[in-house]
Amino acid sequence: MNTQYVNRLSRTDRDVIFTLVPNGAKVLDLGCGDCSLLNELVSKKGIRGTGLDIDGMQLVNGLSFGLNVYQGDLNEGLSDFPDRSYDYVILNQTLQVVKNPPMVIEEMLRIGQHGIVGFPNFSQWRLRKGLFFGGRAPKSAALPFEWYNTPNIRVLSILDFFDFCRVQGITIEQKRYLIGSRWVRSAMWSWATNLMAHIGLFVITK
Repeated sequence: MNTQYVNRLSRTDRDVIFTLVPNGAKVLDLGCGDCSLLNELVSKKGIRGTGLDIDGMQLVNGLSFGLNVYQGDLNEGLSDFPDRSYDYVILNQTLQVVKNPPMVIEEMLRIGQHGIVGFPNFSQWRLRKGLFFGGRAPKSAALPFEWYNTPNIRVLSILDFFDFCRVQGITIEQKRYLIGSRWVRSAMWSWATNLMAHIGLFVITK
């Protein structure tokens, strides 16, 4: 794994999410990790933030920042959070690791007015090329794991996510794509975005 590149990729994700969350919003970050994104949103945009992660050790940073953090498993649901209790619910680089994605997204949009969902695009052309010509499980900067230690249990593409949202009656309000080393808004056909983008990041509502 190229750790330097992966960290830079994560930093870029955070930069984009930072622009999507308005000042003063109430935010719930699901799978918040070390809470650094949440802390930055609190300190620089004045949001009221809460973090949730299954790894209690990760939440130590959140406690040191003075944040409201909870240890919990997304796969067990989010019944402790009331309806429409947050403006934005963030689920970044987590959708592909949960056991029941429809339930998690439904809960996101029950709890929040808006959801921000980011995930690696498993149909990006380099991954297709590696599987077709190399005959091995695909890897990339967005998907750096070996087949035997990957946390990813769901394989989805951007078009798969579009189809899911259409069937579930979910509106995609904003779209951002990592193509090469740049984040862009969609200015091409959906099939081309599905082929080129390493990561999709979407603001959704219902």
